[in-house]
Amino acid sequence: MEKNQLPPAVESHNEVPEVVPMGMKVAAAWAWRLLVIAAALALILWAIVQLRIIVIPVIIAILLAALLRPFQMRLISWRFPKWAAVIIAFLSLLVGLALLIFLIITQFRSGFDELSLRSIEAYGHFNTWLTTLPFNLDHRQAEDFINTLFSSVSDDRGILVSGALSVTTTVSHVVAGLLLALFSTLFFLIDGGQIWRWFVGFMPTRARAAVDGAGRAGWVSVGQYVRVQIFVAFVDAIGIGLGALILQVPLAIPIAVLVFLGSFIPFLGAIATGILAAFVALVYNGPVNALIMLGIVILVNQIEGHVLQPLVMGTAVRVHPLGVVLAVSGGTLLAGIPGALFAVPLVAALNSMVKYLTSNTWKGMPDPLIDKGPPTVSSLPPSQPHKTPQKAEE
Repeated sequence: MEKNQLPPAVESHNEVPEVVPMGMKVAAAWAWRLLVIAAALALILWAIVQLRIIVIPVIIAILLAALLRPFQMRLISWRFPKWAAVIIAFLSLLVGLALLIFLIITQFRSGFDELSLRSIEAYGHFNTWLTTLPFNLDHRQAEDFINTLFSSVSDDRGILVSGALSVTTTVSHVVAGLLLALFSTLFFLIDGGQIWRWFVGFMPTRARAAVDGAGRAGWVSVGQYVRVQIFVAFVDAIGIGLGALILQVPLAIPIAVLVFLGSFIPFLGAIATGILAAFVALVYNGPVNALIMLGIVILVNQIEGHVLQPLVMGTAVRVHPLGVVLAVSGGTLLAGIPGALFAVPLVAALNSMVKYLTSNTWKGMPDPLIDKGPPTVSSLPPSQPHKTPQKAEE
């Protein structure tokens, strides 16, 4: 035996036993990776908050472009030049927005003073009712109860108007955001394909096919979602507006317009506009009329949720109702009103993108930028857009 070689028995005594179990090692490996992912998401959210004046209008522009893109492609299929199709689609958007704003301003301005007087009168009746049976409160207790009720409603309303991405009330910021959203929508319609190709060019070569396919699947879902929501909002507005007209509730037209706008926030928008319609009916026509108006609102929302959306919403957009509730709630807590607006289309897009990636249909597909030159801005002339199938673009 050599001098430096130890006997087998001595070598076995020098071995260090395994102290950390394998399960703990796996948990630790997952833990630090999850911490890195959480830190990256927090950094992204912080950047979005700092740039919210830019981010919110751009997201709105993406939704508007997804809405107008099929109309633009239909005009092109009817032999319209591309520039004419872009102008017609963009002008139709401006006309629709101007009509909604005109209806809201003119109708509410004509009936706002009377609504204020009626609300004060209804407040007095409610205060008197609290001092009678079955409550039998004195005037001070009744006023304290009403003040507590209004303060709780104001606190709950703060959840909507607060959040990381709350819309600022500065007039200059609102105007700047509106102009940015309109200009972004216009450029997305003019050169959206080239902008997307430029973005895909930053991805690794092996990931370009997957990113391109997933992005197009998400784009289709966003477009379908916006079109479905406009149809559903229109049906809600017609149903609740007709109900208000039949019950002879004043301000039926502005209520219908607000229902149309509020329907873009799932659940929360329907609840808010329904409460407003019932409140107007209560102030003008009494509690029985208000209960009937509330029943009409509930009936319209039930038809929307259980009949319309399952029929008209495609499988690419279909999200479980629990997912919609959680997405809207989380978006509201994180970003206020913008979070409630953008939560469901974001979830729908992510759902389609994940389904596309997990389907592995992108494997073996060629690089979408192959033979197109380097993906730089100078190499993407606006006069030669990337030709893709019309169905995928829509």
